[in-house]
Amino acid sequence: MKAASPLALLALAALAASPALAASPGPARQAELVHLLRQDCGACHGMRLKGGLGSSLQPADIAGVDDDILVKTILDGRPGTPMPPWRPFLSEDEARWLVGYLRQGGKNE
Repeated sequence: MKAASPLALLALAALAASPALAASPGPARQAELVHLLRQDCGACHGMRLKGGLGSSLQPADIAGVDDDILVKTILDGRPGTPMPPWRPFLSEDEARWLVGYLRQGGKNE
């Protein structure tokens, strides 16, 4: 069996790091994330995520917002507002999963 070339290994490493191939949380963690979204985020964004102290997180209301901006907001919060940073509790992959979940109207992709 022939060993992979260094260039092929480098290409595989780049693909593995690609955001499009970001690891999806397992089913148990997904359930925890949904609970966090409904309980913690829902405290400000409304229990149905239609807005309250925080803005609406309904698919139509976030449609024009880039995923990277939403992920950054989730992870780093918004200084000067009640939006806290969730980076201590979430990975970037988990924040991206939450954005996809919100875009799907609360359905797993």
